[in-house]
Amino acid sequence: MGNQSLHPLLERLRGGLVVSCQAHPGSPLREPFIISRLALAAQHGGAAGLRIQGFADVQAVRAVTDLPLIGLTKTDREDTSVYITPTAEEAVHLAKLGCEIVALDATLRPRPEPLQGIFAAVHEAGALVMADISTLEEAQAAMALGADIVSTTLSGYTPYSRQLGGPDWTLMNELREAEVPFVAEGRLHSPAEATQARRQGAVFVVVGSAITRPDVITSWFTKALHD
Repeated sequence: MGNQSLHPLLERLRGGLVVSCQAHPGSPLREPFIISRLALAAQHGGAAGLRIQGFADVQAVRAVTDLPLIGLTKTDREDTSVYITPTAEEAVHLAKLGCEIVALDATLRPRPEPLQGIFAAVHEAGALVMADISTLEEAQAAMALGADIVSTTLSGYTPYSRQLGGPDWTLMNELREAEVPFVAEGRLHSPAEATQARRQGAVFVVVGSAITRPDVITSWFTKALHD
């Protein structure tokens, strides 16, 4: 799979690091301007691309960098547990704001809209689809529906996927063996783990908390010191 031909944009990202710049509700960093500064800092450090959540943050980041953006929304809905870009309207708006890639939940959980229609809408808007999955079955289904690439983002976030404290190496191996092009994302906390993900077949690697969430990083140290 390492030499599988992909869309030129994905080939441009091959072997690189995409930095996820997001701040959870309640974080003192949860301001579009601050997210844009984090994005620029990541660019200065050599990031090949950025993963950004929310329309306001996407707009702020798009205004300061030409790096490829993977855009997503996180929307809590009463009718579904799917919350990463659950609708075509949100996905298309991200593309119109300048996201070259739109990430969305492609798990097998009940959803408000069919995946195939969302994929088609994203492609019609001129962007690529990154399908966030938690299992090999979901990855294969997403690719069959037209996803451009899958990401291991949601491993551990569905009740039927592996519940792990670290990266899902088994899922990465399964995807490689099945020749499904994938991005490694989720609980990658060190350069060594990012490198290992590449060795296990990831087209590129996405890292967030270990780079752009000082509150989380601080908690790792304080927990270690108090254990």
